[in-house]
Amino acid sequence: MDVPFWLWTAVLGVIVGMLAIDLFAHRRAHVIGVREAAVWSAVWVAFGVGFGAWIWSAYGSEFGQQYFAGYLIEKSLAVDNVFVWAIIFTFFAVPREYQHRVLFYGVLGALVLRGLFIAGGSALIESFGWVLYLFAAFLLWTGYRMLRQRNEHIDPSRSRTLQLFRRFVPMTDAYHGQRFLVRRGGVLLATPLLAVLVLVEVTDVVFAVDSIPAIFAVTDEPFLVFTANAFAILGLRAMYFLLADLIHRFVYLKAGLALVLMWVGVKMLLKIDVYYIPTTVSLAVIATILAVSVWASLRATRGQGRRAVEAPAAPPFRVATAEEMAEVEPLWRRGRDQDRDREPLSPAP
Repeated sequence: MDVPFWLWTAVLGVIVGMLAIDLFAHRRAHVIGVREAAVWSAVWVAFGVGFGAWIWSAYGSEFGQQYFAGYLIEKSLAVDNVFVWAIIFTFFAVPREYQHRVLFYGVLGALVLRGLFIAGGSALIESFGWVLYLFAAFLLWTGYRMLRQRNEHIDPSRSRTLQLFRRFVPMTDAYHGQRFLVRRGGVLLATPLLAVLVLVEVTDVVFAVDSIPAIFAVTDEPFLVFTANAFAILGLRAMYFLLADLIHRFVYLKAGLALVLMWVGVKMLLKIDVYYIPTTVSLAVIATILAVSVWASLRATRGQGRRAVEAPAAPPFRVATAEEMAEVEPLWRRGRDQDRDREPLSPAP
């Protein structure tokens, strides 16, 4: 697949533009409802599918199917990521109007980190072909582990990331609006919102370790790997607000994701020396597994409405009071100096 430099530049420009539009549309903190989330989800899916259609027409059906197989894998694995975010936000009692800000910077960081992972993975595969055996074994092991632990969920109270963050970074115990940092008494402090952002980024790294090898099982093209990842990730924020209250209904989805990982692991293992499973077959198997798992989940839980994740009785963080907000100083000392310079001078005696 011959991808010119201008196409890479154009795709990156589109991604940056989409992020800017999203940031502008949500520049004010507000609770994102289901209807708004559904509209934005449709927009992001339309972008992803539209780009895949363009790949299909410009580079042929084989590359088009590879893109859609990768996009489907990343989008489905992202649902599990969404459910983890819901548990994190609920446990730390993050106000709903501030969650989009965390997810925006979380997705921005995920794009950068996954880009680095993809570049590193491509270089490893090109230099050391035997690394594919490790990727395949890892996918099979991850799928098996996910299948065994399909009914288990993370426990944010035991997060080592949060423990390390609180040990080395001075922070408040209250949310101060959408701020990640505040200055109080001349001391720069992190807010719980920054701690949650760090935890979100770490969880995405963990998910990337699973998803990047999985997408390399369906395509060897770095351009397709990156774009499928990028367009799947861009819709994560809207997907979160759409599905966060429906975790209890997707009871079989994790089992389906485990089977997908195991399938692509087998596909990668066979592709090395034995047999190349056609992309059409691989795409059909992935779509069937996911469709059946979603259908079985919704059928088993029919009649159940939206329900938020159960919150802890005593959340570790709270919202700052009006008095505490008033005590916050300008973030940068230069701002304090400028304010002092603008104060009127006292008259000479």
